[in-house]
Amino acid sequence: MLEPDPQITCIDCGGRAFLLTAPREDGIWEAGDFVAYRCEDCLDRWDLVLDDDPASGDDPDTWG
Repeated sequence: MLEPDPQITCIDCGGRAFLLTAPREDGIWEAGDFVAYRCEDCLDRWDLVLDDDPASGDDPDTWG
């Protein structure tokens, strides 16, 4: 089941950024959904697109 991380690392300052976006009423997240995070340290906002392909996201070795 696809679900966004409740917390990510801010790319700007290394602080903790927390999920702002609530799921739909049915509670289901889908690939292509936009989610927003806010960093507690620098207050930057990050808008990300959920992707159900693990090879395309967090692993720097797969970045093009």
